[in-house]
Amino acid sequence: MDLKQGEFAVKFARKVIESWTRNGKKLKRPKNIPKEFLEKSGVFTTLYTYPERGLRGCIGLPYPYNPLIDAIIESAISVTRDPRFPELSGRELGKIVVEVSILTKPEKIRVIKPEECLKKIKIGTDGLIIRNGVYSGLLLPQVPKEYGWDARTYLEHLCMKAMLPTGAWKYEGTEIFRFCSEIFGEKKPGGPIERLRN
Repeated sequence: MDLKQGEFAVKFARKVIESWTRNGKKLKRPKNIPKEFLEKSGVFTTLYTYPERGLRGCIGLPYPYNPLIDAIIESAISVTRDPRFPELSGRELGKIVVEVSILTKPEKIRVIKPEECLKKIKIGTDGLIIRNGVYSGLLLPQVPKEYGWDARTYLEHLCMKAMLPTGAWKYEGTEIFRFCSEIFGEKKPGGPIERLRN
């Protein structure tokens, strides 16, 4: 995605959030949208407080089941109700910045021995999904870079996100998937959009 498309994604996500928090109305698809937004893709919408940059919500759809434009609508509404935080109010709209992560299709990391997984993970590039039975968890590519984690620590935190023991990434029956993302976000609330990482 180029910056123009990233700007469209972030500005549209903010419009969805504004409509939902102020009026309780779910925005519909715009009539004229870039064709890329009709392709199926996973997406996450993240909110940060401004200017502190504290996390205020992060919710998304990791799998490419829906057209990107529809996935943005769903994730932007859902992030206002992230269960880790109070529901977002209209009064907060001028105090948050919006970030949109557009995901590639998750790819299973295939290994013979679990420890081989450590060499196949690229910190800052790979987002990870873990699955074991009914348990699953996801961390976006920017998370380990922000916290300075190595691959092992990254996997341990991924396990915790899935409510699994920290060593569950080595268990028989555990599956690890990786994906990449293109990330665009506001420099200030409702302000200019920049490409953050990819």
